[in-house]
Amino acid sequence: MVDTSDEWIVTRTGIRERRICDPGYATSDLAFSAAEKALAVSGVEASDLDLILVATVTPDMVFPSTACLLQARLGASKAAAFDISAGCTGFIYALTIADRFLTAGNYRYILVVAAETLSRITDYTDRNTCVLFGDGAGAMVLGKGTGANGVLSTHLGADGTGESLLYIPAGGSRMPATHQTIDDHLHYIRMQGNEVYRFAVTTIPECVTRVLEPVGISIDDVDHFIFHQANLRILQTAVKRMKIPWEKMLVNIERYGNMSAACIPLAVAEAVDDNLIHSGQLVLMVGFGAGLTMGSALVRWGR
Repeated sequence: MVDTSDEWIVTRTGIRERRICDPGYATSDLAFSAAEKALAVSGVEASDLDLILVATVTPDMVFPSTACLLQARLGASKAAAFDISAGCTGFIYALTIADRFLTAGNYRYILVVAAETLSRITDYTDRNTCVLFGDGAGAMVLGKGTGANGVLSTHLGADGTGESLLYIPAGGSRMPATHQTIDDHLHYIRMQGNEVYRFAVTTIPECVTRVLEPVGISIDDVDHFIFHQANLRILQTAVKRMKIPWEKMLVNIERYGNMSAACIPLAVAEAVDDNLIHSGQLVLMVGFGAGLTMGSALVRWGR
């Protein structure tokens, strides 16, 4: 559909494969699968959940929230539920919110899900974007604890002046759907790639510093780094600037492409399954994306 090749895509992005949902699947279906696996691993029952957070820019519908649809399907009847729209930083935002609820309130278990069906909002006639985005989901169950493991520090930020660098023009109250907006492909992702690249390579080091300084931990002490999987060249440039050993990076963009908010939790899940992340290790996660938004979280892994 576009003038491209495997060599062109891999050279510029590092992406070799992407996952695309079958027709009829929605974001809540992916969220449900990820949530079931996370609950099974944690040993927590859905009925014990106090809150469900779903980070997504591709909800099943404008309202109700995908989190409410997930709550009903899980049978988590006592859980509050809401969505978070923070672009590719959505998981970091959700993780931060969950941490605050656990430390400041009477919540005991919180399910955090990041799920995206970006194939539904990708223009496959636009070479600049259609080779990047895939579908996926990841989930975590967070619980109130008293040990040394857990969320040690988070940092969130935003720069709304960059709203036009990565956005969907139509479909909201500013530009409701019409025959013309559909004909003009205004309901699909639009991105100024070079500007997003510059934003990302500047933002990542800043987010790393802002999350480490409050807890007095150095970059050398971190065992694993997981950055949003937007583009391999972004990751390579950021790592070079911060002098992070590449072997400390957890990278799966080659197999999945950019899954927005779902990138980080899916990378964590794979690393845990592959026995790469161990209890007591420090994991630093950084997200950046539409908004523009940015955020980071430092976690001492454990259950």
